[in-house]
Amino acid sequence: MRSREETRHDTVLLDVDGTLVDSTYHHALAWHRAFRRHDISLPMWRVHRSIGMGGDRLVGVLAGDDVEQRIGDELRSAWHEEYAKLADEVEPLPGAADLVRTLSRRFTVALGSSGKPEFTRQAVDLVGVRDDVAVVTTSEDAPSSKPAPDILEIALQKSGGRSAIVIGDSTFDVSSAARMGAPCVAIRTGGFGADELRDAGAVLVARGLPDLLDADWDELARMQPPPGASDEPPLP
Repeated sequence: MRSREETRHDTVLLDVDGTLVDSTYHHALAWHRAFRRHDISLPMWRVHRSIGMGGDRLVGVLAGDDVEQRIGDELRSAWHEEYAKLADEVEPLPGAADLVRTLSRRFTVALGSSGKPEFTRQAVDLVGVRDDVAVVTTSEDAPSSKPAPDILEIALQKSGGRSAIVIGDSTFDVSSAARMGAPCVAIRTGGFGADELRDAGAVLVARGLPDLLDADWDELARMQPPPGASDEPPLP
């Protein structure tokens, strides 16, 4: 039988967009504008509900496999241009730096984002925690984006950790964490409701990062994802 110390997670993996920085709706607007450039009209709510998965999956999910095959790369390039126009408006979410620094005194902290490297670096610098995290992984470090677990698994491997707790803001984060056997603490800053985050398998749902400063991290460090948490989250 494994001891309690052996089952204790030694690493915390955090998402970036929508978790550390308030960028979810900027990404939604950038994607909406990218689709409009190509005369594809999508309801903004559907675009928002897809934020959290990577761009390699988003086009096909929202517009269909035919659109992905024909102009997927063009749409991703258009999104990149549109988001670059908005990136300077993004701000850190309240409590982001405090939580990262607090956790780094007890755990190895790493970041795992489906975002592009340049935007992720900008976000990390904005929060001011580059020296507090062991590693930052992005979409270019893994073959598949969330809800696949690849980005998180690579972040854990590079950090030297044994096992992890994940903090994220979407059902895609919850599913991605569960697929690597990690519990996910979810915050509502990505626009997902508390009930749907719990239904997806989050072991704790908080309104925002400041609420996690008082969480029982000793208990969370010994939790496992509930059955069914690795299921594919509902798509928009």
